Parts: sequence; structure tokens; C-alpha cells
Amino acid sequence: MFVRCAVSLILLLTFLSATAANKNTEKQTIRDQEHVTFYPSYGYLDDDQWRIPLRVWVHEHDGWFGRQLSKLSKRVVRNKAGLEQLNDDQKAMFRLRFQDFVADSESFEAVHIRFDEDPENETMRLQSADGDKRTDFNGLLLAELTLSQDRAKTLLAAQQSNNGWLSFQAVGKDHVGEGRIQLIHPVGHSVISDIDDTLKITEITEGEAVVMMNTFFKPFQPVPQMQALFKTFDEDSTFHYVSGGPWQMFQPLSEFLFSDAVGFPWGSVHMKNVRIHLLEGETYGDFYRLIKLGSKASEKQKIRQITEIFSHFPQRMFTLIGDSGEHDPEVFTHIRNQFPGQVKKIIIRDVVNDAENNSDRFQNMQVIQADSVLSDADD
Repeated sequence: MFVRCAVSLILLLTFLSATAANKNTEKQTIRDQEHVTFYPSYGYLDDDQWRIPLRVWVHEHDGWFGRQLSKLSKRVVRNKAGLEQLNDDQKAMFRLRFQDFVADSESFEAVHIRFDEDPENETMRLQSADGDKRTDFNGLLLAELTLSQDRAKTLLAAQQSNNGWLSFQAVGKDHVGEGRIQLIHPVGHSVISDIDDTLKITEITEGEAVVMMNTFFKPFQPVPQMQALFKTFDEDSTFHYVSGGPWQMFQPLSEFLFSDAVGFPWGSVHMKNVRIHLLEGETYGDFYRLIKLGSKASEKQKIRQITEIFSHFPQRMFTLIGDSGEHDPEVFTHIRNQFPGQVKKIIIRDVVNDAENNSDRFQNMQVIQADSVLSDADD
């Protein structure tokens, strides 16, 4: 529901505002440096080298078109949330959480990176597995980086990393941005978790107004049971966060989830692809899947992304964590049937009381009631 409410609204406003933007290009302000967002990812061993899939977005904030669309959107979203007026804190919060929806994506950009503390000081140009070397109309580059095992060992030693994480920077006079990847060994334990109503209280089942309020106008709140649960995992466990929310929410979500105050461990992030550039053909496919398929599209998206993670780590064991508000039990059942020897445990936070009313959804799953304490969920 969150995806249908928020992103369909953005797409509609984009369509309505495109003509106005074209008429006012002369009013654009001087361009700032372009920001490069590197979404946290992982590397997996393939024969004798590390393969690292990277999602990269090049964009600018505070363009004239983005400011106008943000103002219009704020009024509409405020009404959807049932608010007559916004106070200064709510206005500031909306501006921060909404900024990536209305950022100006930068197409045909080449992206170069350099690993921190690299003794070779090597600059690498990113490209996709198909050889694409520049961003598309939506400012995106789905890149694949490869490192030899010796090169990876050198970088890990230089950064004094003992858990596989490597950091790097965008290189170039017009680009600013930093990223993180984790090189994950073939054998071990991994956790794959949903976000909304699993780790963060969104209240998707309470309807559009509540979801809009919790997403854009209120401080995010963690799920205390899950904070406690995640502290029980071994320090060698690795983490992947797979969400039906749009990529445009990544920045505020990551700043919340991985903050010292909230304390969920860093991991790769996988979200819903919703492109908003009208000259990109795939934009219309995203729009159709969002409006016509709704949460069913999120179910397919999660299955696809989780399947890819499993396929990259055929020897690792996985714990799957989600909630009962939409399709997590069904997604996880599909994954367990597909990879029966790799699913160690499935944990579901039951936000709709289906343990009592529809218990067939939870066969061989560990259920945590939404208002329970962690001890209630222990084996």
C-alpha cells in the first residue's frame, strides 16, 4: 500500500508538471556538484575473483523543477495524511524524505571510483555486465565490479577491515559520493529482512493516511522486538535488507536503520525500482506494474531479489525475517521450496493476528506477535 500511495502520486505529479518544467528551463539555478549514490552491496566469489553488483544513481538536488514539484507534492501528501497545516518540523522532515523523489537525475554520466587507503591509488570506471559505461535517462548505472582475490586482500588489509567491508569514493571534479560493499565468503550464515513493519513501524494495514503520516511527517520508530532479535545473531552473520518500498526512500531509511541509536547492522539494500524519467521506456513499465499489480508486484520483486542472493551463495544458510501485513510469508514459503536446504529459519512479525485467524500462512515459521517481547519468540 505504501508503494501504491506514495509512488503513484509522484508519478502522477511528474506527468502533470512536465510541460511546466519545459517552459521554465531558463529559470534553472547554477548547477551544484552532482551527487552519486552508491547503494550498499556485496561481493561474491566466482571462481578466483570477486564479483560485485552495484546500483549507482547520479543526481542533483534543488533544481527549479524539483522545487516546484516538491511544493505541489507537499500539499497533496499533506491532504492524503489528513493534515490541514504543517508545522516547521513537519515541513523540514518532508523536504528531507521527499528530496530524492524530485531530484534531477543526470543521464550519460561516467562514474569513476577509488577505494579508500588504496596503496595503488587506482581509479576504476564503472560499467555494467553488458558494457554500458554511462548512466541512463534516470541517472542509473547497474554496474558490475570485479576484484581478484589478491587485490581484495590488499584493500581489506589497507582499510583494516575484519568483516569484509570496503569503502570507496566517487572520483571526479563534478561528482561527490561514497559507498560501501561487503565481500561475503561462500560459507556462513546470512539474514534477509524486510523493512516496513518488520524493522520500522509503518502501519501499512492502518490505511493510506497513517502510512503517509508515518512515512513523511513523523520521526521513524524502530520495532523494539527486532532490535533485540538482531543483537542475538552471531557477529559473523551478514545481512541483506529487501523492501517493497521505492529506492527513493533509501537515504532516510539508511540513516535511521544504521544509526548508532537504532543499531541494525549494515548490510546490502534491495528496494523497488520506480523510474520517473518520461523519456526512459522502462518508466512506463514501472508505472503499469505499480498501478495495476500493486502489492503483487512487490511480491514478485522480493522473490526475484532474494533468489538472486541465494544463487550467489549456494553454500550459505539463511534466516528470513518479515511481517504478515502483506506477502512476506508467501514470499518466504516460495524461497524455502526453491532452496529447501538453505533456509535455516523463517521469522514473521504478525501484525494482523493471522496466527489465530489464518495460521496456514505460517507453517514451520516462528511467529512473533506485534505486541510481544522477544522472549515470547524464542525457541
